[in-house]
Amino acid sequence: MRNLIIILVMFVTILGPSAVIAAISFASIHSLGRNPSAAPKILLAMIVALIFAESVAVISLLIMFQLFGQ
Repeated sequence: MRNLIIILVMFVTILGPSAVIAAISFASIHSLGRNPSAAPKILLAMIVALIFAESVAVISLLIMFQLFGQ
């Protein structure tokens, strides 16, 4: 049962940020297609959003390893 919980938590911690990264990528490519002159602003916002998405994933995995890593 414990292994099933670990697998489910890891699945959620990987799936959530992956969906956010996909949405950020889609939105940035779509906005670059509509307004190419705004590339520096879009790039900066995209990088900040990707950093936040990855940090949430890393923090949640660290918390999971701390809770179940005995």
